[in-house]
This record gives sequence, structure tokens and C-alpha cells, in this order.
Amino acid sequence: MADPRGFLKVRERELPPNRPVEVRLRDWKDTHAHREEGQPFLKEQAGRCMDCGIPFCHQGCPLGNLIPEWNDLVWRDQWADAIERLHATNNFPEFTGRVCPAPCETSCVLGINQPAVTIKNVEVSIIDEAFERGLVTPQVPQRLTGSTVAVVGSGPAGLAAAQQLTRAGHTVVVYERDDAIGGLLRYGIPDFKLEKHHIDRRLEQMEAEGTRFRPGVAIGRDITWDALRRRFDAVVVATGATVPRELPLPGRELGGVHFAMDLLTPANKAAAGNPVEGAPSAAGKHVVIIGGGDTGSDCLGTSLRQGAASVTTLAIGKKPPLERPASQPWPTDPIVFEVSTSHEEGGERSYLASTVEFVGGEDGNVRALKVAETEYLPDGRRVPKEGTEREIPADLVLIAMGFTGPETDELVTQTGAELTTRGLVRRGDDYATSLPGVYATGDAGRGQSLIVWAIAEGRATAAAVDAYLQGSSELPAPVGPRTVALRG
Repeated sequence: MADPRGFLKVRERELPPNRPVEVRLRDWKDTHAHREEGQPFLKEQAGRCMDCGIPFCHQGCPLGNLIPEWNDLVWRDQWADAIERLHATNNFPEFTGRVCPAPCETSCVLGINQPAVTIKNVEVSIIDEAFERGLVTPQVPQRLTGSTVAVVGSGPAGLAAAQQLTRAGHTVVVYERDDAIGGLLRYGIPDFKLEKHHIDRRLEQMEAEGTRFRPGVAIGRDITWDALRRRFDAVVVATGATVPRELPLPGRELGGVHFAMDLLTPANKAAAGNPVEGAPSAAGKHVVIIGGGDTGSDCLGTSLRQGAASVTTLAIGKKPPLERPASQPWPTDPIVFEVSTSHEEGGERSYLASTVEFVGGEDGNVRALKVAETEYLPDGRRVPKEGTEREIPADLVLIAMGFTGPETDELVTQTGAELTTRGLVRRGDDYATSLPGVYATGDAGRGQSLIVWAIAEGRATAAAVDAYLQGSSELPAPVGPRTVALRG
């Protein structure tokens, strides 16, 4: 363990300061100062990790990260060993350490009566230090198996599966329909949360290990799914859950009403120096965001950086409590009121706000949003309360209500693959679909979820595919909560 009395000597959490709001709103760089020279508190925070009889942080993390072990190694300044233990369970800590909501911290035993250990910041500090010291190097397989695997989709699940399978000696090709590898990591998450050089340097490692990348290829159109199956010994479907949740209300067809990704994807491309002509922009507009989750927060930060006149975020439900509610006791991951870095930067948040209608002007574009107070019915349904309607000025409305599942039309039409009642790719406990040699991982089979679940499933799927190709597998699979989705 780390300092045996660390949690008694240092009782408060301490994190690196965020960049000043007035500064970071002028660019797209990371809002956090994750790694600074001489962070004396980092060792102290790692030293707060207790000698738990049962480290519940393991239970909170789907990856089964060995958190107490690498906390101890950071406290001892043993960075090479720390990154080895971190990489033993997590292929991409530079991603999870930046965009994961850290359910491990709400499971921290110290969190029963003190602020939890700053697990997420220790994690990202380890990987940043490792890259700085040249400790992240290619792990080239000692032999090739002769088997080939196609991974369709280059988000965290697909990349994790590809890296594990490449290291097992298989020839792996990753297909991505966008013009660059990374999936939602690349074009869905703004640079102020995840700068893209973190993706690029990891892809360099993967290419050096032997993974091949084919961006700009849409499976189902450029190459049919059946042709892909004939070409490869196994196929991993890692296409994510990209179908946005619709809000079919009067006025939905008006100009200026968009899904969140209609704003975020072009904004990411513009930040990379590739502006998209005709893309929606928040510049000078009154923006209303429907949905109070992470995607809505990303829309808020993006709109503010584009120069919005105002930004209002609407949430249909009640404002979450500031403290852990009694109905969600430790070590569960509670729903509490959170202030993201984007919320720090500006905008208004409105709760119990049910959208009733998109109100248009004479030009055919949205000019306002009609909302009403949310009323909870005895059966649990939430409906607009009559007589409480009001209008919010809106030149740009962004629907950020999450995603319903993967795009499966071409997969089903071309292969006859089975789906669940939720529209997900049907799979078994071993991630195998109804098609021989075809596996589904991440959000494509699980539904919209967290990045840690995506990486965990990618690793577990790789072990299953390796066993299918070779009869057995020595690839490590997550040892945390079960990562399978039962047939349903």
C-alpha cells in the first residue's frame, strides 16, 4: 500500500487547477492542467489510498483497474512499474483519465467519511508521465498466427479489441467510415476535453505493433458485410451506438433544430483545421440545448467557444441532490448535481423543463422553444404541466438526449444478423453474434454506455475471438463486473 497514515495526514482532495475561464474560452485546448512540473500534491493524493480489506474501487471500474497498486507505485515514484500495472488492465488510460466519469471514485472506501482519492487524476498523470519518459513502446507479437480479423469501427471498443488481437499475433485491419481513426473520440468529444494528439500518439504505437487502419471505408457500402466475412477469418462489429434519440414534436422540421453531433462533429473538424462548409454554428445565436448529460455539456462548451449570445440547457427531470442520496448508498455510483468545466464557463441550466413545441418564424427557422414545467404522474411518467407554458428565445436548438443504438440496416439486410428487441446486435455471453465468426462489442451490443465499458468489452471480445481462432486464449480479460450482455 501507499503511506499507511496518508489518509489521516491528508484529509482533503486536491486537483490541478483548471485554466482560467476567460483564457480557455479563446481556444480549443484542454481545460485541465493535468500535468505540471512539480505537483507535490499528486504523491500526497496517491498516498491517501488506504489498505482496504476489499478495494471497492475494483468493483466500481468495469476494467478491474488495479488502483491501489498503481497509487502505491506513484507514491514511491516508481513510474515504470506504475504504467505497467495501469496498462495491465487498460489499453488507453489517456482517454479514460480524461473523459471517464470515474465510477471508481464513488466506490472508494475512503469516500465513506472523507473525500475520495483522486483516482482519475492519478491515472492520467501516470500515462502522461509515461509518454513523457518514453515508457510507452510498441509491443510487437513474437509470432503471427496466420489468422485475419476485421474490426469495424475505431472507437474505444474497436481500438481495444484491435490492439489486443494484434498483440496475440493476428493480422488486424480496422475499418472506419470517417476520414480519420478514432470514432467518437475523434469527432464526438471536443478538444477541450480530449485533445486529438492523445489519439494520434496511441495510433502510432498500434501501427508499429502491426495494426492496420483503413479510414474512409464504410462497411456495408464500400465493402459489403458478406464480402468482409469472406475476406477475414473473424469480424468484430464495434460500430458504436450512433443513432440519436429523436424528439418528435411540432416544429421539428424547422431550420436551426439539430442533433448534438450536427454541431460537435463539424466543430471538431474545424478545430483540426478542416472546416465544414454550411455546418451549424452558435456564433451570435441564442442556443437551447435539450439534455443535461455529457453530450449536452459538450454542446455548451462548444457553443460558448463559437461565440453564442446565450446558452440555455434544459433537463426534463428534477435537479439532482448535492450529496449522495440515501437511496444510492456507497459503493453505488450516485446521481448527484455536477458542475462540468463547460458549466463553469457560462450558460444557464433549467430543470423540470419539458419541451412542448419548436416555434418557427416567417423564414422557416426556429425562433423560440415552448417549454412547460414537468409534472410527475403516479405511474412515473413525466408530462408537461398544463398552464405552465413559456417561450425561450432560440435561434439554434440542439437535441442532446443520447443515443438509441447502432446503425444496423446494412448489417441485417446483407447478412441476416439478429437484433435484440432494443435494436442492438444480438450476441451471447462470449460476444458472438448469430453469424459464425462475427462478434459484437461495445455500444453496438451493449447500448450507449461509458468509455470504460467500451474498453472492457473490447478486451473481453478480443479474448473471445482469440479463443475462436486458436481454440484457447491467453489474452487477459477484465476481472471487474461482468462485461457481457445476455441474449434478449
